[in-house]
Amino acid sequence: MRRFVSMLLAISVITMLFHPAHTQAEDKKDSIAPTAPSAILMEKNSGMTLYDKEADKELPPASMTKIMTLLLIMEELEKENISLEEKVRISEHAASMGGSQIFLEAGEEMTVEDLLKGIAVASGNDASVAMAERIAGSEDEFVKMMNDKVKDLGLKHTHFENPNGLPHDNHYSTARDMAVMARELLMHEAITDYTSIYDDYLRKGEKNEFWLVNTNKLIKNYPGMDGLKTGFTNKAKYCLTASAKKGDLHMIAVVMGAEKPKERNEAVTNLLDFGFGQYEGVKLYSKDEILHSMENSRGMPKDLPLVPEKDVMILKKKNEEKAKYKTSVTLNESVDLPIKKGEHLGWVTISNGKEEISKVRLEASEPVNKANLLELWQRSFRNLTGFEKF
Repeated sequence: MRRFVSMLLAISVITMLFHPAHTQAEDKKDSIAPTAPSAILMEKNSGMTLYDKEADKELPPASMTKIMTLLLIMEELEKENISLEEKVRISEHAASMGGSQIFLEAGEEMTVEDLLKGIAVASGNDASVAMAERIAGSEDEFVKMMNDKVKDLGLKHTHFENPNGLPHDNHYSTARDMAVMARELLMHEAITDYTSIYDDYLRKGEKNEFWLVNTNKLIKNYPGMDGLKTGFTNKAKYCLTASAKKGDLHMIAVVMGAEKPKERNEAVTNLLDFGFGQYEGVKLYSKDEILHSMENSRGMPKDLPLVPEKDVMILKKKNEEKAKYKTSVTLNESVDLPIKKGEHLGWVTISNGKEEISKVRLEASEPVNKANLLELWQRSFRNLTGFEKF
């Protein structure tokens, strides 16, 4: 019996020697967001996931849906299909939206910028539908655009039925998918001019002046927070996709399904504190650094330098040495002329062994037009004769 007890003790000691660090790390990780049914922490610049808990569980996103709505609005602004100064006429349908709203009236006209504020700050369901109708012609067509964008982003666990997050059985997403959408939205840097507003006014000085107050109270209480979107319905409970900047780091924290707003805010705060406290950013390439040159035999100029759309960053634990990373470049299969400056033409991928650490778009550093017939003839002559100049 004594020998048996001694053997058990020996096994216990060996087990403790091999597993204590893992157990302590797991315990610490589990304590970050203990009350959140689903959560994730992602760093925006690198795209690295630093924490996840049931992050692929399909849940109703409530008004966090508006992250996709805002993304499509920002893309339309970038394409110059709409402008901030343009006035949008409000339909009966848009004005009829319940839930959180900015109390639009049918026939009223409001600028795109004010509607953008109404969505980003006050989570206006009516403003979301008004912009959906302006961009796509109808709410249904805009929802198709939303789901097409879901596919473009490679999201497997998201489907939208409306642009505002009002309850629907077939309207769902995940913490991970919401973080990817948030990262894509934050690529449009101007969005934080709106999502970081704590309070503002619509129709200022008029009879129906409306006071906007941000539904994300952490905007005022957490240093560096610049968005993004809260959500609540009885089924979804309390949700929040939050982003905050500190130095070179830009964290995205998503919490879904919290029972109380206090629990949601506490979980988000803990996630952000964990990210900023444990990690630091390392810049591998500047956004102005030429990483590849694309040749187009029919373009003018013929060789186009490609640069990353933003600084290429990776994260490492503080006080740890930087690992060795591999950089690879992939280009789009087909490119049509002309090419605009800033057009996305490929990807630069950073990997650590088999693991992908960061992926950043490559873009054109200058415009490329179609070469004229004289230039094409001269190129053909040089190729045939070997003369560099003609």
